[in-house]
Amino acid sequence: MTDTSAASPSVADMLRGYSIEVNPSESKIIDAAPVRLDPGTEVFLTWIPGTNPMDTVAPAAKLRSAGLFPVPHIGARHVESAAQLEQLAARLAGEAGVDRVLIIAGDREKPAGPFDSSLAVMQSGLIQKAGITRISVGGFPEGNPNISNPVLAEALTAKVQFARSTGLKLTVVTQFCFESEPIVEWLRGIRASGVDVPVRVGFAGPAGLIALTRYALRCGVGNSVRVLTEKPSFAKLLIEKGPEPIIREVATALGPGNGSTLPLGIAGLHFFVFGGFNKTVDWINAQRSQ
Repeated sequence: MTDTSAASPSVADMLRGYSIEVNPSESKIIDAAPVRLDPGTEVFLTWIPGTNPMDTVAPAAKLRSAGLFPVPHIGARHVESAAQLEQLAARLAGEAGVDRVLIIAGDREKPAGPFDSSLAVMQSGLIQKAGITRISVGGFPEGNPNISNPVLAEALTAKVQFARSTGLKLTVVTQFCFESEPIVEWLRGIRASGVDVPVRVGFAGPAGLIALTRYALRCGVGNSVRVLTEKPSFAKLLIEKGPEPIIREVATALGPGNGSTLPLGIAGLHFFVFGGFNKTVDWINAQRSQ
Protein backbone atom coordinates (compact mmCIF):
# COMPACT_ATOMS: atom_id res chain seq x y z
CA MET A 1 0.00 0.00 0.00
CA THR A 2 1.35 3.43 -0.93
CA ASP A 3 1.77 5.92 1.91
CA THR A 4 0.07 9.08 0.73
CA SER A 5 0.06 10.87 4.09
CA ALA A 6 3.01 13.13 3.24
CA ALA A 7 1.30 14.45 0.14
CA SER A 8 -2.22 14.55 1.56
CA PRO A 9 -3.89 17.88 2.33
CA SER A 10 -3.41 19.25 5.83
CA VAL A 11 -6.35 20.02 8.07
CA ALA A 12 -5.81 23.72 7.26
CA ASP A 13 -5.96 22.86 3.54
CA MET A 14 -9.22 20.99 4.07
CA LEU A 15 -10.69 23.99 5.89
CA ARG A 16 -10.21 26.41 3.02
CA GLY A 17 -13.55 27.54 1.62
CA TYR A 18 -15.64 25.83 4.28
CA SER A 19 -19.39 26.39 4.61
CA ILE A 20 -21.46 26.56 7.78
CA GLU A 21 -25.07 25.95 8.77
CA VAL A 22 -27.10 28.23 11.06
CA ASN A 23 -30.67 28.82 12.16
CA PRO A 24 -32.05 31.95 10.44
CA SER A 25 -34.19 32.77 13.48
CA GLU A 26 -31.09 33.30 15.66
CA SER A 27 -30.61 37.00 14.98
CA LYS A 28 -27.42 37.30 17.03
CA ILE A 29 -25.73 34.70 14.82
CA ILE A 30 -26.98 36.38 11.64
CA ASP A 31 -25.51 39.67 12.92
CA ALA A 32 -22.22 38.00 13.93
CA ALA A 33 -21.71 36.04 10.71
CA PRO A 34 -20.39 38.93 8.55
CA VAL A 35 -17.86 39.77 11.26
CA ARG A 36 -16.74 36.22 12.00
CA LEU A 37 -16.72 34.65 8.52
CA ASP A 38 -14.55 35.21 5.46
CA PRO A 39 -16.20 37.18 2.63
CA GLY A 40 -17.84 34.79 0.19
CA THR A 41 -18.49 32.05 2.76
CA GLU A 42 -21.60 30.00 2.08
CA VAL A 43 -23.99 30.18 5.04
CA PHE A 44 -26.70 27.52 4.93
CA LEU A 45 -30.00 28.58 6.52
CA THR A 46 -32.08 25.76 7.97
CA TRP A 47 -35.83 25.40 7.51
CA ILE A 48 -37.22 24.29 10.86
CA PRO A 49 -40.49 22.35 10.39
CA GLY A 50 -43.44 24.39 11.57
CA THR A 51 -41.83 27.76 10.84
CA ASN A 52 -42.71 30.11 8.01
CA PRO A 53 -40.12 29.72 5.22
CA MET A 54 -40.65 33.37 4.24
CA ASP A 55 -38.95 34.31 7.51
CA THR A 56 -35.69 33.26 5.86
CA VAL A 57 -35.81 36.10 3.34
CA ALA A 58 -34.71 38.94 5.64
CA PRO A 59 -31.78 37.04 7.24
CA ALA A 60 -30.65 35.92 3.78
CA ALA A 61 -30.76 39.51 2.53
CA LYS A 62 -28.67 40.68 5.50
CA LEU A 63 -26.03 38.01 4.86
CA ARG A 64 -25.90 38.68 1.12
CA SER A 65 -25.56 42.44 1.56
CA ALA A 66 -22.59 41.75 3.85
CA GLY A 67 -20.75 39.78 1.17
CA LEU A 68 -21.68 36.26 2.24
CA PHE A 69 -23.62 33.70 0.19
CA PRO A 70 -26.80 32.57 1.95
CA VAL A 71 -27.97 29.06 1.02
CA PRO A 72 -31.54 28.62 2.28
CA HIS A 73 -32.86 25.11 2.83
CA ILE A 74 -35.96 24.06 0.95
CA GLY A 75 -37.62 21.01 2.48
CA ALA A 76 -39.61 19.40 -0.32
CA ARG A 77 -42.09 17.65 1.96
CA HIS A 78 -42.65 20.82 3.99
CA VAL A 79 -43.69 22.89 0.95
CA GLU A 80 -47.45 23.36 1.09
CA SER A 81 -48.07 24.20 -2.57
CA ALA A 82 -46.42 25.04 -5.87
CA ALA A 83 -47.54 28.63 -5.34
CA GLN A 84 -45.74 28.79 -2.00
CA LEU A 85 -42.55 27.44 -3.55
CA GLU A 86 -42.77 29.89 -6.43
CA GLN A 87 -43.29 32.81 -4.06
CA LEU A 88 -40.45 31.70 -1.77
CA ALA A 89 -37.99 31.32 -4.64
CA ALA A 90 -39.02 34.67 -6.13
CA ARG A 91 -38.60 36.49 -2.82
CA LEU A 92 -35.27 34.83 -2.02
CA ALA A 93 -33.88 35.77 -5.42
CA GLY A 94 -35.54 39.18 -5.79
CA GLU A 95 -35.37 40.57 -2.26
CA ALA A 96 -32.30 38.77 -0.89
CA GLY A 97 -30.15 38.20 -3.98
CA VAL A 98 -30.05 34.46 -3.35
CA ASP A 99 -28.60 32.44 -6.24
CA ARG A 100 -28.22 29.05 -4.51
CA VAL A 101 -30.33 26.78 -2.31
CA LEU A 102 -30.12 23.38 -0.63
CA ILE A 103 -33.06 21.15 -1.51
CA ILE A 104 -33.74 18.25 0.85
CA ALA A 105 -36.66 15.85 1.06
CA GLY A 106 -37.49 16.87 4.62
CA ASP A 107 -38.08 14.65 7.63
CA ARG A 108 -41.82 14.26 7.22
CA GLU A 109 -43.68 11.02 6.58
CA LYS A 110 -46.48 12.58 4.52
CA PRO A 111 -45.77 15.57 2.28
CA ALA A 112 -47.60 18.78 3.18
CA GLY A 113 -48.03 19.54 -0.53
CA PRO A 114 -47.25 18.24 -4.02
CA PHE A 115 -43.51 17.53 -3.58
CA ASP A 116 -42.22 14.30 -2.07
CA SER A 117 -38.53 14.61 -2.95
CA SER A 118 -35.80 17.08 -3.77
CA LEU A 119 -35.82 15.82 -7.37
CA ALA A 120 -39.52 16.70 -7.65
CA VAL A 121 -38.74 20.27 -6.58
CA MET A 122 -35.93 20.46 -9.13
CA GLN A 123 -38.17 19.08 -11.87
CA SER A 124 -40.90 21.63 -11.13
CA GLY A 125 -38.69 24.35 -12.61
CA LEU A 126 -39.95 26.87 -10.05
CA ILE A 127 -36.54 27.41 -8.46
CA GLN A 128 -34.92 27.96 -11.84
CA LYS A 129 -37.76 30.32 -12.87
CA ALA A 130 -36.60 32.68 -10.13
CA GLY A 131 -33.06 32.61 -11.50
CA ILE A 132 -31.62 30.25 -8.89
CA THR A 133 -29.35 27.84 -10.73
CA ARG A 134 -26.96 26.60 -8.02
CA ILE A 135 -28.54 23.64 -6.26
CA SER A 136 -27.19 21.57 -3.38
CA VAL A 137 -28.67 18.19 -2.42
CA GLY A 138 -27.99 15.80 0.44
CA GLY A 139 -25.51 12.93 0.53
CA PHE A 140 -25.54 10.10 3.06
CA PRO A 141 -22.23 8.30 3.70
CA GLU A 142 -23.86 6.19 6.42
CA GLY A 143 -27.12 5.75 4.55
CA ASN A 144 -30.57 6.97 5.52
CA PRO A 145 -32.69 5.01 8.02
CA ASN A 146 -35.80 5.62 5.92
CA ILE A 147 -34.38 4.93 2.45
CA SER A 148 -32.39 1.95 1.18
CA ASN A 149 -28.90 2.50 -0.22
CA PRO A 150 -29.86 1.41 -3.77
CA VAL A 151 -32.72 3.91 -3.80
CA LEU A 152 -30.41 6.65 -2.46
CA ALA A 153 -27.86 5.90 -5.19
CA GLU A 154 -30.52 5.89 -7.90
CA ALA A 155 -31.94 9.20 -6.66
CA LEU A 156 -28.52 10.87 -6.61
CA THR A 157 -27.79 9.70 -10.14
CA ALA A 158 -31.16 11.03 -11.30
CA LYS A 159 -30.45 14.45 -9.76
CA VAL A 160 -27.02 14.60 -11.38
CA GLN A 161 -28.47 13.68 -14.78
CA PHE A 162 -31.28 16.21 -14.45
CA ALA A 163 -28.86 18.96 -13.45
CA ARG A 164 -26.55 18.12 -16.33
CA SER A 165 -29.40 18.14 -18.87
CA THR A 166 -30.81 21.48 -17.67
CA GLY A 167 -27.63 23.44 -16.92
CA LEU A 168 -28.01 23.49 -13.13
CA LYS A 169 -24.82 23.65 -11.06
CA LEU A 170 -25.23 20.79 -8.60
CA THR A 171 -23.27 20.19 -5.38
CA VAL A 172 -23.74 17.39 -2.86
CA VAL A 173 -23.56 18.23 0.85
CA THR A 174 -23.16 15.18 3.08
CA GLN A 175 -24.58 14.35 6.45
CA PHE A 176 -21.97 14.43 9.23
CA CYS A 177 -20.13 11.35 10.45
CA PHE A 178 -17.87 10.56 13.40
CA GLU A 179 -15.83 8.05 11.43
CA SER A 180 -13.66 8.58 8.38
CA GLU A 181 -14.19 5.18 6.74
CA PRO A 182 -17.84 5.70 5.67
CA ILE A 183 -16.94 9.08 4.17
CA VAL A 184 -14.02 7.75 2.17
CA GLU A 185 -15.88 4.65 0.95
CA TRP A 186 -18.93 6.69 -0.04
CA LEU A 187 -16.84 9.24 -1.95
CA ARG A 188 -14.98 6.53 -3.83
CA GLY A 189 -18.26 4.73 -4.52
CA ILE A 190 -20.09 7.68 -6.05
CA ARG A 191 -17.06 8.59 -8.17
CA ALA A 192 -16.85 5.01 -9.43
CA SER A 193 -20.55 5.19 -10.35
CA GLY A 194 -20.01 8.28 -12.49
CA VAL A 195 -21.24 10.96 -10.09
CA ASP A 196 -18.73 13.73 -10.78
CA VAL A 197 -20.29 16.81 -9.15
CA PRO A 198 -18.54 18.71 -6.31
CA VAL A 199 -19.08 17.41 -2.79
CA ARG A 200 -19.04 19.25 0.52
CA VAL A 201 -18.24 16.82 3.34
CA GLY A 202 -20.25 17.41 6.50
CA PHE A 203 -18.78 17.50 10.00
CA ALA A 204 -20.19 18.35 13.40
CA GLY A 205 -18.48 21.30 15.00
CA PRO A 206 -17.01 20.85 18.49
CA ALA A 207 -19.75 20.07 21.02
CA GLY A 208 -20.40 18.09 24.18
CA LEU A 209 -21.12 14.36 24.11
CA ILE A 210 -24.82 14.77 24.97
CA ALA A 211 -25.37 17.29 22.17
CA LEU A 212 -23.43 15.23 19.63
CA THR A 213 -25.35 12.06 20.51
CA ARG A 214 -28.74 13.81 20.45
CA TYR A 215 -28.19 15.31 17.02
CA ALA A 216 -26.66 12.12 15.65
CA LEU A 217 -29.77 10.17 16.69
CA ARG A 218 -32.05 12.84 15.26
CA CYS A 219 -30.20 12.85 11.94
CA GLY A 220 -30.13 9.08 11.62
CA VAL A 221 -26.38 8.53 11.74
CA GLY A 222 -26.60 5.39 13.83
CA ASN A 223 -23.11 4.09 13.16
CA SER A 224 -21.68 7.35 14.41
CA VAL A 225 -23.66 7.03 17.63
CA ARG A 226 -22.02 3.64 18.10
CA VAL A 227 -18.59 5.26 17.85
CA LEU A 228 -19.51 7.78 20.54
CA THR A 229 -20.88 5.15 22.93
CA GLU A 230 -18.42 2.30 22.34
CA LYS A 231 -15.23 4.34 22.11
CA PRO A 232 -15.27 6.75 25.07
CA SER A 233 -11.64 7.77 24.54
CA PHE A 234 -12.38 8.75 20.94
CA ALA A 235 -15.56 10.54 22.01
CA LYS A 236 -13.50 12.53 24.51
CA LEU A 237 -11.07 13.41 21.73
CA LEU A 238 -13.91 14.69 19.56
CA ILE A 239 -15.15 16.87 22.40
CA GLU A 240 -11.70 18.25 23.21
CA LYS A 241 -10.30 18.59 19.68
CA GLY A 242 -13.42 18.83 17.56
CA PRO A 243 -13.52 16.89 14.26
CA GLU A 244 -9.79 17.39 13.57
CA PRO A 245 -8.93 13.65 13.95
CA ILE A 246 -11.61 12.60 11.46
CA ILE A 247 -10.73 15.34 8.97
CA ARG A 248 -7.09 14.30 9.14
CA GLU A 249 -7.99 10.64 8.58
CA VAL A 250 -10.15 11.53 5.57
CA ALA A 251 -7.37 13.64 4.05
CA THR A 252 -4.78 10.90 4.59
CA ALA A 253 -7.00 8.15 3.18
CA LEU A 254 -7.90 10.12 0.05
CA GLY A 255 -4.32 11.05 -0.72
CA PRO A 256 -3.04 14.07 -2.65
CA GLY A 257 -5.20 16.54 -4.47
CA ASN A 258 -4.18 18.50 -7.54
CA GLY A 259 -2.50 21.73 -6.50
CA SER A 260 -5.12 23.83 -4.72
CA THR A 261 -7.84 21.26 -5.47
CA LEU A 262 -8.83 18.75 -2.79
CA PRO A 263 -8.92 15.04 -3.71
CA LEU A 264 -11.93 13.26 -5.20
CA GLY A 265 -13.72 16.47 -6.09
CA ILE A 266 -14.21 17.72 -2.54
CA ALA A 267 -15.38 21.32 -2.82
CA GLY A 268 -14.84 21.97 0.88
CA LEU A 269 -16.10 21.01 4.31
CA HIS A 270 -19.51 21.84 5.74
CA PHE A 271 -20.09 22.41 9.45
CA PHE A 272 -23.16 21.73 11.56
CA VAL A 273 -22.82 23.99 14.61
CA PHE A 274 -24.34 21.83 17.35
CA GLY A 275 -21.96 23.28 19.92
CA GLY A 276 -22.65 26.85 18.87
CA PHE A 277 -21.71 29.09 15.96
CA ASN A 278 -18.93 31.02 17.69
CA LYS A 279 -17.39 27.91 19.19
CA THR A 280 -17.21 26.28 15.76
CA VAL A 281 -15.74 29.37 14.07
CA ASP A 282 -13.18 29.74 16.87
CA TRP A 283 -12.13 26.13 16.34
CA ILE A 284 -11.86 26.56 12.56
CA ASN A 285 -9.75 29.71 12.90
CA ALA A 286 -7.45 28.01 15.40
CA GLN A 287 -6.95 25.06 13.05
CA ARG A 288 -6.27 27.29 10.05
CA SER A 289 -3.65 29.30 11.95
CA GLN A 290 -1.52 26.28 12.83
